[in-house]
Amino acid sequence: MVKRLGLVGFGAWRDGKDRLATVVMSILAALVMSLVGAIAAGLWLKASPLLAEHSMWDLLSGWEWKPSRGRFGLLPFVAGTFEITGVAVAMALPVAMLLAIFLTEYSGSRVRRVVYPLLDILASLPSVIFGVWGTLVVVPIVSGVVGPAVGTYTSGYTLLSGSVVLSVMILPLLVSLLSEIFGSVSDGLRESSMALGATRWQTVKHVVLRASVPGIVASTVLAVSRALGETIAVLMVCGNVAAVPGSLLDACYPLPALIANNYGEMMSVPLYDAALMMAAFILFIIIVIFNVGARIYLKSIKRY
Repeated sequence: MVKRLGLVGFGAWRDGKDRLATVVMSILAALVMSLVGAIAAGLWLKASPLLAEHSMWDLLSGWEWKPSRGRFGLLPFVAGTFEITGVAVAMALPVAMLLAIFLTEYSGSRVRRVVYPLLDILASLPSVIFGVWGTLVVVPIVSGVVGPAVGTYTSGYTLLSGSVVLSVMILPLLVSLLSEIFGSVSDGLRESSMALGATRWQTVKHVVLRASVPGIVASTVLAVSRALGETIAVLMVCGNVAAVPGSLLDACYPLPALIANNYGEMMSVPLYDAALMMAAFILFIIIVIFNVGARIYLKSIKRY
């Protein structure tokens, strides 16, 4: 009887610990989730004085950025953010997919032991190093080679330069993610495809890639989120001209570069601080909408 009571007491104590751990972890999870709302609320409150004098539509559709005159058009910065991110991902994604396919499907273990550490080193480099590399290498190539090749004069500090630097920055992340995704595809699917007479490339194209679509989408979302928020490297090579870029050889001015380049300056100008907080809030909303949309798309893929 004593032993039974002891076991019952021990079981109740263990159940109590489990319940306590569940409550604590639930509270921590709720706190982490609340950070998103807290960040959004803080940015919105800081930006609200600007909305008292300008509508959101006027801010998003305005072309002029002249804080001293009370003009805070954010369209050039929003356009620059989307364009430089889109071009960078368009450059990096095909290269990353081909490299990931090579590493997982064709290369030997010796090659992987060399390439993966190099990718880790590239991913760990500070963004300012990429900015210096872009300034010393990419910008002169764009101004001295690409511009004359198309018959256009350019200083080299352009949308193209920023996109090249940004694509190199997100390339290691994409390759690492895609390699894990392709490697997680069942070997049984590969063997079944090749047993039916398919070549290795046909197996990769019709089996591995199709099975990896949700992972490819998720990896692209992470890369885009990283690219949208990149600041220093892009700021150093994109030209920082508040105008909507009409071509790859025009300068651009993304939202992160605007905030980093101007915060702390000209705070004596009315509403200047609120305008920069509005730029940060818009960037925050863009990233949230993009991630939520991607998750909805992934759920629709899994449903079918």
